[in-house]
Amino acid sequence: MGEIRVGREHLHRLLADSAGSCGAPYQQAFAQLAETHRGQPTAEILPLLRRAADQALLEFTHADLVEQAEAISTGERYVLRVTVT
Repeated sequence: MGEIRVGREHLHRLLADSAGSCGAPYQQAFAQLAETHRGQPTAEILPLLRRAADQALLEFTHADLVEQAEAISTGERYVLRVTVT
């Protein structure tokens, strides 16, 4: 399970159903990768997740991104604990 802290004013960067004018929120990018990259190597998914996190201006640790990439690769559920500050 990963963890991230997000300021209330930046929640739209993470969640697809939040109000905001940011490009594609990270949740949407993650879901699209989960649909299109299941069964692909983790090493192939990792840079795509990093780019999505960078575009959303979210600071995931490398370990969290690796866990997310592994979950996408294997089709397992990934749980992210979000603390809104």
